[in-house]
Parts: sequence; C-alpha cells; structure tokens
Amino acid sequence: MEPPSYGWETKPSARQLFRELLTRINVFADRKNWLALTNWVWTLALIPFLLLFFFKYFTWWMLPLGFLYSMVAMGTYGTIWLHRYGTHRAFVFSHPVWRFITRNLVIKIVPEEIYIVSHMVHHAKPEQPGDPYNAKAGGLYCFLADVTSQPIARDLSPEDYERVVKLVAHTGVVANSYEQYQRWGSIAHPLRTTLHFGLNWAFWYGAFYLIGGHLLAVTMFGSAHIWAIGIRTFNFAGHGGGKDKRRDGVDFNRRDLSINQYWPGFVAGEWHNNHHLYASSARAGFLWYQIDLAWYYIKFLSMIGAVSSYQDHRARFLKQHWEPYLARKRADLERSVDAVEHAES
Repeated sequence: MEPPSYGWETKPSARQLFRELLTRINVFADRKNWLALTNWVWTLALIPFLLLFFFKYFTWWMLPLGFLYSMVAMGTYGTIWLHRYGTHRAFVFSHPVWRFITRNLVIKIVPEEIYIVSHMVHHAKPEQPGDPYNAKAGGLYCFLADVTSQPIARDLSPEDYERVVKLVAHTGVVANSYEQYQRWGSIAHPLRTTLHFGLNWAFWYGAFYLIGGHLLAVTMFGSAHIWAIGIRTFNFAGHGGGKDKRRDGVDFNRRDLSINQYWPGFVAGEWHNNHHLYASSARAGFLWYQIDLAWYYIKFLSMIGAVSSYQDHRARFLKQHWEPYLARKRADLERSVDAVEHAES
C-alpha cells in the first residue's frame, strides 16, 4: 500500500484525513492520482440520478425497488465479486464468459484494484498499523480509505509489481506493463478502466430504460449511489467501531474484532466474523438462520456448470466451533442443575 503522509502508526485527525484526500485526488499535481480521483468521480456521478428521482420521477412504489437494488443486488454483488471471488478466490468460474457476466452483474462503481489488494492486507493486519481501513482509527478513516490508504504503492520494483498484478489477474483486469505502471501508478490503465465503466453504465441504463423507462433507470442509478456511500462505512461497523463487540455463540473468530451483523448478513451474505474465520469459503452463512444470498448465487452457478469448483467451510465451522460450543453449553447447564439439586438436598 502507498503509505499516507501521517504514516500507519498515527491515528490521524479529521484535518489530516481531508488534507490527504485532497492531495491524493489532485491529478494536476500527479497523474498517478487518477485512480483515487476516478473512484470518487463515479460515485459522485450518481448523485444527479438520485436528485432526478426525488425531484422529477419520485413515486412511492419505486422506493422499495430502489432499496432492494441498492441493499440486496449491489450488496450481494460486492460480496460475490469483490470479496469472495476477487480477494479470496473462494470459487472458480468454468469459463471467462461467466466471469464477465458476474463482473458486470450490476452498475459498476468500485475498481477491482482499489478493493482487492487492500483487502488482502486488511486480512493480514486487521486493526493493526498498516490495515488500510483500521476500525480503531475511526469512522472517517474507514470512510475515506479508498483514497487515503487503499491505493497500491507507486514505487514497486518490477518483481513486486508482478506479484501485485497476480492478485487481480484472475478477475479479468488487463494489467499495465511495468513501464505503464511507472507512468500511471496503478495496475489498471485509465483508458481501459473508463471504457469499462462507461460501457457498463450505458448497458445498464439502456436495459433499465427498455424495461421501465427513465423512471426505472433513474431509480436504479440513484439507489446505486446509496450503496456506494454505505459500503465505505461497512468495515468500521463490521469491526465493532474499533471496540470489542463480539458475542459468545455468535462470533467465534477471536483473532480480530470482526462481528456478525444481521443486516449485512441478511441482505448481502456478509457474516463478517464467519468470513474472517474462514476467509476462503464461498459460504459465510454457517448457521440455520444466517441467510447467504451470495452463496446461493455461487451454488446456483455451480449447479448449471458456470462454477467449476468452490470452497465451503461450513462443515469445518460446525465441527471446530459450533458443536464444541453446544457441548460447553450443555455441560454448563448440567453443572447448574447439579448445583441446584445439591443445594436443595
């Protein structure tokens, strides 16, 4: 990762964070800032659609549809593509065409490079100096992390650059040569990235328009902005706001502060503590009530032959964590009953 100006050890102030933000999106000072700027440009470009929805096309019956698209469709897509496949390679596509379809399953907002490389570092150093979105550094730190602490370093050696490229190569991202990397400071090329996003947006606006006119298209694109903002807050909440909020019988991973939350779990399959426990698992909903829409999609693709293999660690979870937990609970209950009977006698 490209170290921020205040370093990894310091908890920066809001002023330092915003100064870092403005510095890193300034393409006039350094063209290598293009990806950090672009990531926010696509997010902010969705605001006009949201405004059009509320001030021109607003209808009450479209609110739940936009809500479902934002929270469920885009949330689940993020879990499937960026998280389980992009970062952890929890499953394998049988053909590139299925990868292409999944990659463009919804309106594109987050470049793979921004998410995948930094998320691998996050798993290696959760809540430690060097974690690109360390929850202990505060909510604003996590919210602005895509610009301030997630971009890759700009001074990698040819050997290190090749290793970083391999982290995203399976996603279909066409990587810059080392010479291009030195010019642009990124794995992705700005022209290819812009073209990809532009074609994705054009396809989805056209598809939504053909189905339901500007009303549907504006609703979907406007709701996408809600997800684009909300996803920036997830890791802070998903790690207890930097505090230990883990619960016995719910959060079995004790190596970090990740927690299972009902809302992200139900709408996107993001049972975060389970995920940190078995990061390479294509399924994170291990218990009966833990709905996992991302897993259902992966399993469906497997059933039709679009996914050739996947990792499912549910059986390991049950054997290594859930069954021992139940055994301890039964033992505690038996001891309590014995103590009561002994006291009565």
